[in-house]
Amino acid sequence: MLVPVLVAVLALALTACAGAATSATQTGTKPAAATANRLEPLTPAPHPDLPVTAASADGRKVTVERTDRIVPLSGSLSEIVFTLGLGADVVARDITATFDQAKKLPVVTRNHDVSAESVLSLRPDLVLAEKTTGPDEAMRQIRDAGIPVVVLDPALSLDDVGARIQAVADTLGVPAAGRELTKRSQDRIEAVRKDIPRTSESSKPRVAFLYVRGSASVYLIGGAKSGATSLLEAAGAVDAGAASGLRADFRAITSEALAKAAPDAILVMTKGLESVGGIDGLVKIPGVAETPAGVDRRVVSVEDGVLLNYGPRTDQVLRSIVDQLYGDKGGA
Repeated sequence: MLVPVLVAVLALALTACAGAATSATQTGTKPAAATANRLEPLTPAPHPDLPVTAASADGRKVTVERTDRIVPLSGSLSEIVFTLGLGADVVARDITATFDQAKKLPVVTRNHDVSAESVLSLRPDLVLAEKTTGPDEAMRQIRDAGIPVVVLDPALSLDDVGARIQAVADTLGVPAAGRELTKRSQDRIEAVRKDIPRTSESSKPRVAFLYVRGSASVYLIGGAKSGATSLLEAAGAVDAGAASGLRADFRAITSEALAKAAPDAILVMTKGLESVGGIDGLVKIPGVAETPAGVDRRVVSVEDGVLLNYGPRTDQVLRSIVDQLYGDKGGA
């Protein structure tokens, strides 16, 4: 069974270090701009209207009375809080919050390795968590200390961007800011989509999302539930793994699976690509060199910390994929 492996893999994806430059790797493809590592908060900063009662994704009703000291336990949640304009109230970060404004904050969690003692030492008014945040014992310690903990549903597609932003904004008592940021984010995503070359269904590029970690000998191909399908479809591509019949999130890479997927290009996280020795190492993974993507060395890489966040910088992620995938055709 791959389920325990997949849980670990997703944890690794969330805790991977971000910040490496995104680069086009196909000969003749124009370089793509890296996702900006400095966020663009709303201005002026909103003023929370509290208290609010938040519906936590773990089934609890949580009363939030103050937000002067916020601890988001994932990079994705930190990004939303900062972009809403409330970064000055954040007192700690997860290791994946590597954008410039958060770099000086103390690290209290690696998503699946929360330090309850570190969190409590910062006297937070509110802790924001993911459904995958743990361990459970640490989360119980934080709750037992009387700290409000609100768990947020994950964002798994472009359609979830607005709901995720609004849920965080509502929890913080700034619903109007949530609506403003949602509109800005969706407008920017649509602006990128307008620049994507129009192609027939049969000529859309097939792109396989590979999750690779050479240091841990983890080599997986994404399926319909990997989280990448929505991005690839928005970029005018076909998720080759999902189209080949992979219904789950990931499965181990095999020559047979890659031959069936037959990708024209491969999408990877930047740190993952580095971990296998770049493109030269990637094509040495069994089956990769025999695919059209491997033959053409056509690889699209995006920073680990933002690729699947589905948040305020998703338009930049989409732009990076489009620019790398289509080269000079992008924006035509």
